[in-house]
Amino acid sequence: MTALLILAITAAAIAITIHIRRRQKKLRNRKIRRYRDIWTIGIYSGPTPFKLAPPQSIKNPILTPEQVTNIKARFVADPFMFTNEGVHYLFLEVLNDERNKGEIGYATSPDMSTWTYKGIVLKERFHLSYPYVFEYNGELYMLPEGAKSRKVTLYKAERFPDIWKKHATLLGSFSKKGPLGDPSIILHNSHWYLFTYAGKTKSLHLYTSPELTGHWREHPASPIRTDDTSFARPGGRVIAYKGNIYRYAQDGHGGYGKRVWAFRITTLTPTDYREELLGGGPVIEGGHEEWSNCGMHTVDPHLMPDGTWLAFVDGLENREKTA
Repeated sequence: MTALLILAITAAAIAITIHIRRRQKKLRNRKIRRYRDIWTIGIYSGPTPFKLAPPQSIKNPILTPEQVTNIKARFVADPFMFTNEGVHYLFLEVLNDERNKGEIGYATSPDMSTWTYKGIVLKERFHLSYPYVFEYNGELYMLPEGAKSRKVTLYKAERFPDIWKKHATLLGSFSKKGPLGDPSIILHNSHWYLFTYAGKTKSLHLYTSPELTGHWREHPASPIRTDDTSFARPGGRVIAYKGNIYRYAQDGHGGYGKRVWAFRITTLTPTDYREELLGGGPVIEGGHEEWSNCGMHTVDPHLMPDGTWLAFVDGLENREKTA
C-alpha cells in the first residue's frame, strides 16, 4: 500500500469521525433545546427551620415566571420575605429574558398562601439577585448580590416597598478574590457579620463590623471554607434559633443548586468562629416534586404565631418547551 493511499484512507477516516461527532452533537443539542431550566418559588413548612416539607394547604409553586407581567421573565428565584403593617412582601430575583440580567421584583400576599406579582423595584446595569431584606433601627434595607459590580452594596428603602436607593458600599473591589456573591448578614451581640461567596476560589468569606455602615474587615478565621462546592455558598437567611446562630449553604456538588444544608455556628465573635454541620441530611433537596425536580437552593425561614416555621424556597424544573 502506497503512502498516498494510506494518507487518503486516514483523511477519509478522520472526515467520517468528524461528521459523526458533529451529527451526535447536533442531536444532543436538539434534545437539550426541547427543555429549559426554570426556577420558580414555593413554600415549605415544619416544626423547626430545618425540618421542612411541602404543606398540604398550599399548592406549589406560588410564583412562576408566567406571573411576571411587566417584562418577559425567564425565571424567578432567591425569595426573601418581609412583613410590614400586616402585609407580606416577597422580594425575588426576576431574570429578564431580553436583558439576560437579574432584576429585583416583589409580590404581596394577605395570607401567605396566595401571592400577586407587583413589579420590579430595583434594576441596575449589572445582574442583581438574592435580595436579602432586613430591618434595623426602624429602617428597611436590602443587601442584594451585585457580583458583576465587584462590590457589596447596601440599599435603603426610600419608599417601601418599591423605591430603593444606594445607601452604602459595605465591601469594595475584590481583585484577588474575584466577584463576591450571595451576601448574607446578621447582627449578633452588637456586632455585624457578613457571609459571602467567592466563586473564583469556591470559598466562603466572613466579614465583621461594629456598625452596619462602618468599617468592615475580614474576619481572622476567614475564609471559613475553601475549594468547597457543597458547603461554601450561602443559601438563605442567617437566623437565630434557640440560642444559636445558623447559616444555610447551597450545595453545588454535581450541578448548580442541588440542595441546601444547615450549619450551627457554635462560636461567633469578632475574633473567633466555629461551625458544625447539622445532622439529618439536607434541609431541602430537589427531586421530590415536579416543580423542583432538578434542584433547590434558597431557604428563607420565618417563625409563625403558632410556633411553626414557614420557609420560602425555590425549585429548579427541567421543563419541556411548549413553543
